[in-house]
Amino acid sequence: MPIDLVTGGAGYVGASLVRALHAAGRHVRVLDLRALAHAPARIDMRLGSITDPDIVQDAMGEVDTVYHLAGIADLWRKDSSLLHHVNTHGTAVVLDAARAARVRRFVFCSSATTLVGRTTPRAASRVDESARFAPSDLFGEYPRAKRAAECLVEAAAQDGFPAVIAIPTEPLGAGDDALTPPTKMMLDFLNGRTPAYIDCMLNFVGTNDLAKGFIAVAEKGQSGQRYLLAGENVSLGDLLQRLQQLTGRAMPKTVLPYALALAVGSIETGLIAPLTGVSPKAPLTGVQLAGRKAMFDPQKAADELGWVAGPIAPALEAFLHWAKKTGRI
Repeated sequence: MPIDLVTGGAGYVGASLVRALHAAGRHVRVLDLRALAHAPARIDMRLGSITDPDIVQDAMGEVDTVYHLAGIADLWRKDSSLLHHVNTHGTAVVLDAARAARVRRFVFCSSATTLVGRTTPRAASRVDESARFAPSDLFGEYPRAKRAAECLVEAAAQDGFPAVIAIPTEPLGAGDDALTPPTKMMLDFLNGRTPAYIDCMLNFVGTNDLAKGFIAVAEKGQSGQRYLLAGENVSLGDLLQRLQQLTGRAMPKTVLPYALALAVGSIETGLIAPLTGVSPKAPLTGVQLAGRKAMFDPQKAADELGWVAGPIAPALEAFLHWAKKTGRI
């Protein structure tokens, strides 16, 4: 029976994708460093790293479709080479194994941070998957590593391999146990640890909608193409108002000038974090991305895949319920 392999299937978005595939009657195999909590019945769980060729090759047996979601989503690591080792080299390992196994479809999960670079206007602008940057023109090692991985996938597609790229914006929902940057940001606001904010644009998409988006990319996406899976564009000020209304917790009112935020981010990231080993609250990469008021446009996904994300209100409520239940706020 054909199998869908989800690398990173125990993660924030991966777990939603696994549940969606299972509900659709697919046979699902997960490759991750940790087991999927509350896994549906009949899930084939494999423990291991995507950087280990033997483990990845073994996981490819009888696989029809690969959803490659595994990676490190941090905007800062003390050893930045780890971001490239996992996100770029790990993708090369999975891609090589998938090509050797002659899978029917390969879906790579990239990042919306690859669509915002040094030439992106600082004024409000619309951005879609047609934005193409060399890795060196992006902000920080995480976007560069993901864009380098994209280039590997695109090269494979040009060589005839059925590979396609999905580019999600910020996922929102329950279960982000790894505490990705957007989750950390909201938890810091909710717990009163952030007295000011940058006037920036964000784009959130519910994890359940993202799962449907990945499946649509696999079923309808054209090989070699990139598809932006974006949801609702919202200013950070508006998001804070929503959080205050839903929780009753006071949110900061002070808007931090971009130049000051950039200086703080530079000091935290360049001096303090390397000495302490503690991830900066405002990584320089995040500040630089926030300085470009990009609004993401998923029209291509709507036109070619028939995929449209719903409003973020239910996902935001699910996030808050999870955060309260797990004692994070």
